[in-house]
Amino acid sequence: MKVLGIINLMNEKTFLKKLTEQRSLASVPFAGRYRLIDFTLSNYRHAGIKQVAVFTSGKFRSLMDHLGAGKEWDLDRHNGGLFILPSDHPDKNLTADIPAFYNYLEMFRRSPAEFIILSPGYHVGKIDYQAVIQQHENNRADITVLYKHYDGDLIRKPIYHKCRLRENGSVKDIELYSIPHKGDPICLETYVLKKSLFIEMIAQCFQNNEDDFLKDGIKAHLDQLHIQGYSFQGHMPFIHSMESYYASNMEFLNPDMIRAYFYEQWNISTKVKHEAPAKYSATSNVSNSFIANGCEIEGTVENSVLFRGVSVKKGAIVRNSIIMQKGEIAEGAYVENIIADKHARISEKTSLIGEVEPKVIKKSEIV
Repeated sequence: MKVLGIINLMNEKTFLKKLTEQRSLASVPFAGRYRLIDFTLSNYRHAGIKQVAVFTSGKFRSLMDHLGAGKEWDLDRHNGGLFILPSDHPDKNLTADIPAFYNYLEMFRRSPAEFIILSPGYHVGKIDYQAVIQQHENNRADITVLYKHYDGDLIRKPIYHKCRLRENGSVKDIELYSIPHKGDPICLETYVLKKSLFIEMIAQCFQNNEDDFLKDGIKAHLDQLHIQGYSFQGHMPFIHSMESYYASNMEFLNPDMIRAYFYEQWNISTKVKHEAPAKYSATSNVSNSFIANGCEIEGTVENSVLFRGVSVKKGAIVRNSIIMQKGEIAEGAYVENIIADKHARISEKTSLIGEVEPKVIKKSEIV
């Protein structure tokens, strides 16, 4: 069965503002070596999807640099492969997904795919799309909507869409922008449907001057189409704030979490960088930390996630922190409960401590 994977970055959330000033949410670094989009791409690869279209809306330079030709996800191929599709209107900040899809309608028509999987690019989880498609066919559904029961912290901002389900598992309604409570079925904005239906829906919505696929394509047709729910039972953190992003990274200090994501069933792939292994000097002291390749550790690192090429100088102390690629903690510096973006530098004998929420150091910032 031929499937086209679509990663929709047109209406990304803005809850990680300090980390998304120069990049899309999908390209935010995660878990020491990865970007958020790596999880969706790796799930597509596991499902045998050979053609993937990534719809972007501004700030996609970082994403293009990371994805390249898609080699790490087996997408550097002559037939199919990876397509990064910016807006046809570079002078406009186009965030509506239906006009973006309509601009590339001919590409969809030419694709040999029978089915389409549409997903955002920021979910951290291992979704078996082969099982999803199988259930979609068994139910003879027009559209399958993936959801997960909410197990995150209480939030005040209405940023999630809540599914209301019938006893037979079909979707009765989708409450847009609601505040979830424990156990509520939250729409993952991930859908499976036939390509022919997708093309028909996009063309109809565009002609009606409608611009949101979830609201105008799915929710508006709940009574006309057989829309079935699929409950995702695996691990997936609800990332909706800097605090939840920080906590989700820290979960990967658990060896069981690392084993589940990177050694069981299928692997999560990312861009390969040919760097030397991490180097630990005689003065280093490291405990319960994720240290990526290329790091040079001379000081103390505790309960922290260090991305590739991070330098912790002699006498420096890093506790409960996330230090992204090529970051430098200078001699005698002390950092605790911080998130330092790429190329950030903490100067000598500087002390930085995050309080209730982690303190964020911007990309290339010197403190």
